Amino acid sequence: MNAHEMVIGIVLIVTIGSIIRAKLGVGRRFRGERFAGLHGSQDNAEADRLRDEVRQLKERVAVLERLATDSSTALDREFDKLRQIDRA
Repeated sequence: MNAHEMVIGIVLIVTIGSIIRAKLGVGRRFRGERFAGLHGSQDNAEADRLRDEVRQLKERVAVLERLATDSSTALDREFDKLRQIDRA
């Protein structure tokens, strides 16, 4: 196999690999953004769900931080508030 045949073989392998990746829907990432637009709406919905979950977790951490630093009477009031929220 000479050099020209090797170059042609490499180009064919890369081309076939690209076609297979496109058929399977595997996207390339560039600076955190997805190139393949096959599942774009699903990705956005998942990102929105995760953002909401992170926001809720941050709120809970803030409450826990307040509970850890407040006095015991304030702690009882906060527990009562949280129980009321969980029941709603």
